[in-house]
Amino acid sequence: MQKPVTRINDFVVKFANVNGSGSASANAMFAKAILRMGVPVAARNIFPSNIQGLPTWYEVRVSQEGRLGRRGGVDLMVAMNPQTWDRDLKEIEPGGYLFYDSSKPLPPEKFRDDITVIGAPLTAICNRVYTDPRQRQLFKNVIYIGALAGLLDIDIAVLEQLVREEFKGKDRLIGPNIEALHLGLGHVREHLEPLTLRVKPADAIGDRIYVEGNSAAALGAVYGGASVCAWYPITPSTSLAEAFTGYCEDYRVDPETGKARYAIVQAEDEIASIGIVVGAGWNGARAFTCTSGPGISLMQEFVGLSYFAEIPAVIFDVQRGGPSTGMPTRTQQADILAAAYAAHGDTKHPLLFPEDPAECFEMGAQAFDLADRLQTTIFVMLDLDIGMNEWLCRPFAWDDARRLDRGKVMTYDDLEAGRDFGRYLDVDGDGIPYRTYPGVHPDKGGYFTRGTSRNPYARYSEEGSVYVDNMERLLRKFETAKSLVPAPVRRDAKRATKTGVIYFGSTTPAMHEALDALAGQGRHIDALRVRGFPFADAVFDFIAAHESVFVVEQNRDAQLRTLIMNEGGVDPGKLIPVLHYDGTPITARFIAGEINLTMGAASRVTEAAE
Repeated sequence: MQKPVTRINDFVVKFANVNGSGSASANAMFAKAILRMGVPVAARNIFPSNIQGLPTWYEVRVSQEGRLGRRGGVDLMVAMNPQTWDRDLKEIEPGGYLFYDSSKPLPPEKFRDDITVIGAPLTAICNRVYTDPRQRQLFKNVIYIGALAGLLDIDIAVLEQLVREEFKGKDRLIGPNIEALHLGLGHVREHLEPLTLRVKPADAIGDRIYVEGNSAAALGAVYGGASVCAWYPITPSTSLAEAFTGYCEDYRVDPETGKARYAIVQAEDEIASIGIVVGAGWNGARAFTCTSGPGISLMQEFVGLSYFAEIPAVIFDVQRGGPSTGMPTRTQQADILAAAYAAHGDTKHPLLFPEDPAECFEMGAQAFDLADRLQTTIFVMLDLDIGMNEWLCRPFAWDDARRLDRGKVMTYDDLEAGRDFGRYLDVDGDGIPYRTYPGVHPDKGGYFTRGTSRNPYARYSEEGSVYVDNMERLLRKFETAKSLVPAPVRRDAKRATKTGVIYFGSTTPAMHEALDALAGQGRHIDALRVRGFPFADAVFDFIAAHESVFVVEQNRDAQLRTLIMNEGGVDPGKLIPVLHYDGTPITARFIAGEINLTMGAASRVTEAAE
């Protein structure tokens, strides 16, 4: 028997359950209790796309240092699903713990010699106390949370308070749930010993908040002035539209009349939803839709209209596993190329890559300013990991004095003063023309909006030179966008190095941990987090300054790497892909392992040549 690992506020707990069993709320309460004790956690819900019956997992990383990415490996497995027993057992680190329902005995070969096995007769306890089958199922989850409180030294008073908050307004449920907590706690105190994994009260949270990315993006849309949302339900973006609805009910209702100052339309499909958004944008409203990869596929033609007719629109793409239906409830970063070049013909669209809910909020607001300034569709590229999981992040900065940037809009006074108005006329050399709102002037400033070729004054033309001039102007506008999208963030190694790494989005926390681990092994790497497309010159300067650059992303086809090569003419041999696409969030161990493997192989080749 291997000696159990001893760790305080630094371990990974994974719950293996069955979807539909009611375990998700109990597991989330476990994570929040540790947060309330002042210890940072990163929780990830890994669930199937069916309603019930299939395996589901909930992973909680406890890290006083604030490591919020997935580490890899499990220190305590709470195994509540016999279907996945063998698979779950393999994930436990040597010296780790297995906690299971011991109501029915299992043969010795179902366990491992290098872990500590802890059994509690959870089903037997439930059967003794409860008669209703559904109660037995639901309260079993709460009982094992109480047991874990005793095993890990989690403050039971914190859990009791969370129960009171969870069932506020349903007071009849508070007592039974607290009773269930104490059933588990009492069993541990009477029959078991605490683990060598412990939660100790700390003060490591600061002013950070715990929030889902979809909710943060929805609030960012409100902050950014959005008043129209047209959407069609699709995992994992649905909660973004639902959150926006709730925020609008709080912040978009006239206090005097009680009338809504917003429009939210659940359209018949994704095509209709983007059509409504483009129509609202043409009319001067700030409008968006939220979707995922399959929706992006369906929206292509309207996105092309937005690009060519130059109409503001925002799309929140909460990426999931594809192609086709793929893995609807798994995370990926696999819509990069589909969004960047959406629609047929020659198109390019700005993309924003938030790293966490705080940037979902910021970029969610910024996207509407960019859409108005650039008069085009802006994609905010979340993924399921950020969108549907709660993350610990810095608080949102809300400034009531913030003014919306409407971009180049010709007013009544401008038109009355005789300013020359050409809807697609580039008067400033930045590729961005002036537009007017419908009805701004009784007889001036009107134009015909069309998806066909036209001259700078919006008059229909299929003359080749006119078409080329317009397409070149759109490229100038895209070049202007370089200075408007969020700039990349650089993180230099402590020692000079010729090796770099580029990454983006939800990969960030795991990437930072991997960089620290690699530095501890003597592998020093400069890092650049890409936050927007079109890429700033700093991205290509970074690549030029290094002999080799790893590109870490969560898709099979190295889409960010392809986009960099396509836009910057970069030598493919210089960009080394590190790809993770099994649908689970990338881990620090995976990144460090892949980079170590490549750098180790390169070192051996160099040594052999010498």
